[in-house]
Amino acid sequence: MNIIKKILSYPLSIIFYFIYSLILIVFQPIQWLSLKLGGYSAHKKSVDYLSCFLMGSLYALGTRIKFINNQKIPEGVPLIIVSNHQSMHDITGIGCFMRKYHPKYVSKIELGKGIPSISYNLRHGGSVLIDRKNPKQSIPAIMEFGKYLEEYNRSAVIFPEGTRSRNGEPKRFSQNGLKMMVRYAPSSYVIPITINNSWKLLRHGNFPLGIGVKLLFEVHEPIKSDSMPFEELFLKTEKAIKDAVVI
Repeated sequence: MNIIKKILSYPLSIIFYFIYSLILIVFQPIQWLSLKLGGYSAHKKSVDYLSCFLMGSLYALGTRIKFINNQKIPEGVPLIIVSNHQSMHDITGIGCFMRKYHPKYVSKIELGKGIPSISYNLRHGGSVLIDRKNPKQSIPAIMEFGKYLEEYNRSAVIFPEGTRSRNGEPKRFSQNGLKMMVRYAPSSYVIPITINNSWKLLRHGNFPLGIGVKLLFEVHEPIKSDSMPFEELFLKTEKAIKDAVVI
């Protein structure tokens, strides 16, 4: 069975990349027009469709996608979505399933150019691009991002591992980005999310991709950011995420 799956993974990966690339190319001008003609609301809606279309492209690989949310997520307040990180599909998954909450991203500056649709959204959709090697740029940028979340009741998406896990095993969580956002968005709630099996899509690298993967997103109990000291908040968030990771 594994041999058959490996053989099938080659043509299915080609089909997936064709669909994925086509979506990125098509949504680049759609985003531009939406922003120019309809402002933030129209652009946000185009990004919602982009995220969900990109997630849908995974069905070409026989991927099964499940999103579990049994929590009552507060509305009309800033949210800080914190998740483990296993692949690029984590971002579009959260973007699609959490679209109601206007998710924005803490992203490395390199992604701000060169990728159709993705780079445009990161530059114009309210996300923050940081140079992780330059604290003089990254710290003020995250401070301003936190203020933006507080003023407009947006949601931030942050992956405190920094880089993705290649085998599903969570890496050490860094406090810095979350600590800064909690400080400058004091009315926020932290929303821990655990992602399972996303790494299996890339277990052989970028080609061929894994097929028949059961991709799972699970939302945990929201935590009021100012309800406890930051150290306690951070440990509680990290534990909720890591305890639900299945290797």
